[in-house]
Amino acid sequence: MTAATQTATPPSPIVERLSTMEWNRFHTVIVLLFGVGWAMDAFEVTLIGNVLGALRERFHLAADAMSLILGAWFAGLMLGALGFGYLADRFGRRRIFLASLVLYGAATLAAAFAPGLAALLVLRLLAGIGVGAEYSAINAAIAELVPSRARGRASALVLNFWPIGSLAAALLSWLVLSALPADLGWRVVFGFGGVIALSSAWFRRHLPESPRWLEASGRTGEALAIVERIAAGVTSPPAPGAAPVRRDVRPTGGHLLTLLRHYPARLLLGAVLDFAEASGYYGLFAFLPLVVLPALKLAPAQLPLFYLGGSAGALLGGLAASLLLDRWGRAATVSLFYFAAALGTVAMALVTDLGSGVLMLGFALVNLLATGSWIAAYPTFSELFPTALRATGIGASVAVGRIGAMMSPFLVGYVGARSMQAALVLLAGFWVLGGAAMLVWRWMGGVEASGLSLERIAPDEAVSHA
Repeated sequence: MTAATQTATPPSPIVERLSTMEWNRFHTVIVLLFGVGWAMDAFEVTLIGNVLGALRERFHLAADAMSLILGAWFAGLMLGALGFGYLADRFGRRRIFLASLVLYGAATLAAAFAPGLAALLVLRLLAGIGVGAEYSAINAAIAELVPSRARGRASALVLNFWPIGSLAAALLSWLVLSALPADLGWRVVFGFGGVIALSSAWFRRHLPESPRWLEASGRTGEALAIVERIAAGVTSPPAPGAAPVRRDVRPTGGHLLTLLRHYPARLLLGAVLDFAEASGYYGLFAFLPLVVLPALKLAPAQLPLFYLGGSAGALLGGLAASLLLDRWGRAATVSLFYFAAALGTVAMALVTDLGSGVLMLGFALVNLLATGSWIAAYPTFSELFPTALRATGIGASVAVGRIGAMMSPFLVGYVGARSMQAALVLLAGFWVLGGAAMLVWRWMGGVEASGLSLERIAPDEAVSHA
């Protein structure tokens, strides 16, 4: 079921040094810079839920129209993850993680001036494409830049900036919507989000290209220069020299076809894990504005309070996943969080009649477990693909997951209109699917990647001979 976990030839000096290097200032800085960008992604994703009530009043939207806004966003995520995943493997991680921030920052800023619903839908689609590109490029880059023994923790710490961004979005939305008229407030919130994202792109420009990707592309000299700077703790890329001679490493059958031919089980695991967490996670966040808000008759300015409590829980869940991934291993940590999220969602279904305060506490607990699950899952399937195909593999997995993300709000809205409890039980089923996939992976002999170098987990030899 798995490809070999041992390379036929010794690792190159570049790979060996990157894998065994001591943690230094460079690694700390890239975690912070990637993390801040990821927080902006979360700010974007959570933003729409916080201002959905205000948008409903401004544009007189029915539930189907609100789901359409969410659907446009998720469609953009799917397109961005799949298309830019290929581009990140073809043209490098650095170009994509810079372009992605600029794209969704500009689109979010423009959304503040949207004259109507049609323009808002187009801008949300474009912003979603930018964030989808982030999924592929960031997860590939962070895995390839940190030492093997700390890869799980570092990747999870970057992803743990997500609840920080969610918390900031909820707090900003609450303050702005409480202080300003609803029609002006949502525009101010979008404006802040766009400016912050564009500012983050300015700081991220200092990050270098992945030496692993450069070496796989035949640019060994550049790769060695960057490794030397990483070892010295330098966070800026080397000054550009002569135009590099680039070796074309595109697989003969195409990136996605090569993954399907040589790594089908790994691609399936990534797709199922992401489908399960995206369906459950985004369904949970659609559950609040589409089901809870109308049922509890909350004012739009009060909805961000639910997200504040949920984001606080998410931060704890993400930190727990960060601590456990390298200690307990990938399979145990992922399975624990997925099944716990399913149980927590069922428990939340039992307290929906006990008032908004209890429901808020239940949401915080479920968000803790749900966030821990996807923060554990992303590093797990990101490291299963070879360097030349990593971003494509991540992007394809995320694209499948966005199908669940697009579908789930409609399902939650339809089922939740008839029964809150039934909607939550439906979401629990998605988490069970992901936990079961992880158990099957290990039972069938799937690699436990904790502590292994990326080249032992997924050799590039199959790619070069494809």
